[in-house]
This record gives sequence, structure tokens and C-alpha cells, in this order.
Amino acid sequence: MNRQTKVILALVAFFSFPLGKGGVGCLFAQRIPQAIEYTEIYDFIEELTSDGVISSNAAIKPYSRDAIARMLSEAQSKDSLLNKRQRDDLQFYLQDYALELDTLPVYSSYGHRHKTQWITSVSNLSLADPSLHILTKDKVFKMRVRPILGMDIMYNRKGLITHRWYGAEIQMDIAKHLSIWGSIRDNSWKGTDYLKDAYFPSSYDKIAGARITQPGYLNNLPGVQYKEANYGGDFSDSRGGISLYAWWGAIGIQCERIQWGDAQHCSNILSAHNPAVPMVTLQLTPCKWFQFDYFHAWLPSNVIDSTYYYNEVHQEGVILKNYRPANKFMAANMFTFMPIKYIQFSFGNSIVYAERNVQAAYFIPIAFFKSLDHLLTKGVNTQNQNSQAFASITVRPTDHLRLYGSFFLDEFKFARLKKSNKEHNPISYLVGFNWSGWPVKGLSLRGEFMRSYIACYSHSISVLDYTSNSYNMGHYMRDNSQSVFIQLSYRPVRSLRLTLDYTMDTKYRAYDYVRHNIAGTRVPYPIIAQKPFSEKIWQNDEINFRAIYEVFNNCYAHVDFTYNNTRAFAPTSERIEGEDRGWNADGTSMELAGDELVNYYLNKYSPVYSQGKNFTVTLGLSFGF
Repeated sequence: MNRQTKVILALVAFFSFPLGKGGVGCLFAQRIPQAIEYTEIYDFIEELTSDGVISSNAAIKPYSRDAIARMLSEAQSKDSLLNKRQRDDLQFYLQDYALELDTLPVYSSYGHRHKTQWITSVSNLSLADPSLHILTKDKVFKMRVRPILGMDIMYNRKGLITHRWYGAEIQMDIAKHLSIWGSIRDNSWKGTDYLKDAYFPSSYDKIAGARITQPGYLNNLPGVQYKEANYGGDFSDSRGGISLYAWWGAIGIQCERIQWGDAQHCSNILSAHNPAVPMVTLQLTPCKWFQFDYFHAWLPSNVIDSTYYYNEVHQEGVILKNYRPANKFMAANMFTFMPIKYIQFSFGNSIVYAERNVQAAYFIPIAFFKSLDHLLTKGVNTQNQNSQAFASITVRPTDHLRLYGSFFLDEFKFARLKKSNKEHNPISYLVGFNWSGWPVKGLSLRGEFMRSYIACYSHSISVLDYTSNSYNMGHYMRDNSQSVFIQLSYRPVRSLRLTLDYTMDTKYRAYDYVRHNIAGTRVPYPIIAQKPFSEKIWQNDEINFRAIYEVFNNCYAHVDFTYNNTRAFAPTSERIEGEDRGWNADGTSMELAGDELVNYYLNKYSPVYSQGKNFTVTLGLSFGF
């Protein structure tokens, strides 16, 4: 027996050992994550939690499909606490999570069904919800196959933009210990044929104009990595993973978007704003009042390593160097305690590092990474890696009310808290509330406020920024900014949700992280000693009404009416060293002023399609999310 076989058998035995009550008979079902873009199920879970029907850990997302199924099953056992609309919603969502509950969905009430029984398994092929479900009679193999198809059409005074996507997903659970899943979505933005040339003076502006998400844009849209396209932008979104699990935890390899920190609009710890990245994950849930999460991720740095390249014979006698990106990794952990039903407290730490190879020390799940960093780098006085600490708290003082907050510490020194110290700690904090279900069931009012100080999420070494694919992994507004979000939401009937949002995002003076003051320059103190929130350079006010209706499971239609006012401002104060007021093509700084500086900030932080005052109508239909 070779070493690999021994390792596999040991892992299987380890996860099969009947620890705790019930042993194998108490195993949870699969550990397949439910993508957080599928907001309807998350909103329903939050409603049930606010009403005191179930409990959920809002600080760590995505939830697994098994966890959602168990929460829905718990709500079903307490259906006397639900009104008619909630019971209808509950039965509706239970169909989508039927396999997790060891049964097949039944769509006869709102679609056609074809059911076949094989020798050892039962299958369900639905035409209403285009999907195939397979469940063996002994329930040791489950599989779900579902196509993905969708399109959004957006129109305002600048023209028409379409976003279409298609693909498929497959989910399998084997022997109640192994989950395998995968999905692919091919996406395309198009719009340049319909947009007026007056808004796009160059061909590059036309391409960028049809792209409403870019790493530098200050909007809450999911980040993507574009492929080459001259009409807008194409990108693919491939996710998946494999997980070995038992009732008390799971270990796996996956490529997914994750969110850490309780937030309704956007988290300031890990927001899932960046594209999905591959990672090794560990989750432990040994009891109801404690959960531990850890991952080690491989991040695309988008920074060239000038010492790492391939040689290519470009033409006879000419060798072309193809430079490769620098390596970039991240390790993070989060401890969540729920000492009583109405309080949840989470804390953890992370490190972004850029060594040539992965560092074994950062595979220690329960570790304080900054201490390990000092151990590994201080001996020869090399530059530290980029470490962070964070915490999230959720309090439900009464049914229907949820109060929450999260704190992100990029750097912290107690000396900076003194009034005599002009430096500010680069931190971010977020507070919010959700009042739901009273006096009207299905009605909720939410509010959220976020502030991030200068240099939060950034680093003086670019490859160590708190970014992946150049997208900020924390709040999309990045540093020296604030965000206000208010939402009124109502669910009048089954699977229909109406929302009215107001968002005000403000970006203040922009700086590169110049760590120390430079003799003979105009920097009297380091960048972090500059006054935060002093002069705004960009602001967006947005009011959005959305009606979204899930026709059947994972098929929904929506219509949005959005008014926004995006504008920029030129600071009146004198520019200091390290302040961003424009850049030349060779990377040297400029000192733009007036309208030129206003246009620079507008184009840097917002897509052309949303600049100025706009009224945008969006229509969308999707199978999948």
C-alpha cells in the first residue's frame, strides 16, 4: 500500500469516527456553499432569524446548502410562528433544498414533472425548474444538475447596455462524507453599438464605458477579470470545490466568493467584492455555540515580478521576455462564539504575504499571523508582510431588532490614540441595524454606516495591498471614505420582494501610502497623519426601487428603477507629496486642477455610464443567479 492510499484511508477513518452523540447517524448532509449572490434565500433566512424563529451566523457567509436546509426544517417545525406568506415561502424554498433533506423536490403545484425510477435510484427531471435531481435509494449518492441562463438590460440617457450569461452547475454528495460541486458562467457586457459617441471620445473610453465594474470603480458590483473584447467586456466565472466532512466540521479545496463580517450592504472585512479565488478551507462546528473558520488562498496579484519570466522566440534572432505576476497569498481565521441565543461575537486575523512559495507557518489554522510574520522576517530586518485583525458583533436585544458592527484593523498603535500624536490608525468600522417583522410581517427597515480611515486596506508595497485581481477585498469604497445605506423592504406575497434603497457614498482626498515623511518635501507628517474626511473628491447619491419575483426555484425576474447623481470635486488645498491628483503615462505624478482634476476623479472612480445625473431602468430574467 503506497503513501497516498494510506493518507486517503486515514482521512476517511478520521471523518467517519463516531465522535459525540449519534456517530455516523448524526452526520450532517453535504457542505456545498450556497452562492451569496442568490440574495432571496439569505433575505428569507434573515427574516426568520429576526422574528426569533431560527438562529443563524450572519458573520460568516456563504452558508452551506445543508445549513440552510436545517434552518428551513427548523422553521417548518415552528410553523405556528409564521404567517401565511412565510409558510408559502418556506414550502417554496424547501423544494430547492429537498436533496439536502434526503428527498426529491415536487413541482406539481406550479410546473410539470417527469419522474423515473431506476434499479438503485430515483430521479426527478423538472421542466418548470430546469434541473435534474438524482437520489439513490440508500441515499448515499445525491446529484443536482442545473443550467444557468440570464440577461439584464439597462437603459438610460447614455444608451443601452446588456449583460448576458449562460452556463451550468453540478452538485454531488457521496457516501455522506464527500461533496463535489462546480459551475461555469460565461458573461458578456455589450453596449458600445448603442452608446452615443459624444460620451466616449476615444475607442478605449468606449470599451471602458460599457464596463460598469472595474477594480478602481467605487461601486458595489462583483469584481471580474475581463478577457479581451472590443465591444465591452467578456469574462468567465468558474467556481467549484471538493469537501470532506463530518457532523463536526469540514475540510476542502474550493474556488468561491466569501463574506466575513455581519453586513447588509457591504462588509468591511471580507466583502466578496473580488473575483472568486482558490483556497484551502477548514470549518469546525463542534457545538451550537462555537464555530471556527480558516482558509489559505492564492490571490492573483496583478503585479509583475521583473525577475520571473519565460523566454519566447518572438522572431528569428529575437527573444521576447514574458513576465509573470508576483506570487501572492492570504491566510485568515475567524472564531465565532454564541454564548446565548441573542449575541454572536466573532474575531480573527489574517495576513497577505508575497513570498516566492507558500509559507508552511500560515497553514496553522489557529495562529496569530503577525507574530509568525515577526518570527520569519525580523531576523534579517526584512520588511514585514501585511497583517490585519478584525471583529464582528451581532446583538438581538428583542425580537425583530438586530444591531451589528464590525471593525477592521489594518494597523494599530495605542500611541496614536493620544491627542498629541497626529497619526491615525488605518482602521475601518461599520455599524448597522435591521428592524423587521413588526408592526407588519414582511416589512423591514435597514440602515448601515461605514467609515474607513486613510491608508486602510493599502500598503507601501503594492503587492501586499489588501486586494485580489486589484479589487479591494474589504469595503468597495476603500480608504478615506464613508458610506450610508438605508433600505425599506417588503415581502407582500410568496417570493415577491419590493425594496427601496438610498445610498450615499463619499470619497475624500486620495493618497498613496507614503509610510514616512520625506526630508525636503511638502509632507510635514506621514500620510496617516493627514486629516481624514477633510475634503471630498467624489460622491454618489443613489435611489433604487427594485421588484424581484422568483417565479420558481432559482428562476427570478426583476425590474429596477434607479436615479443616481455621481460627481467629483477638485480640492482647494495645496497638494502634498503622495496625494493622487493625476498621473502621467510614465507613472510620475501630475498636479491637475479645476475641471481636469474633476474629470480625472470621475473617470477613475466611476464608469462613464453612471457619471452625472441618470435615471436608469433595468430589466432582468435569470435561471440560476
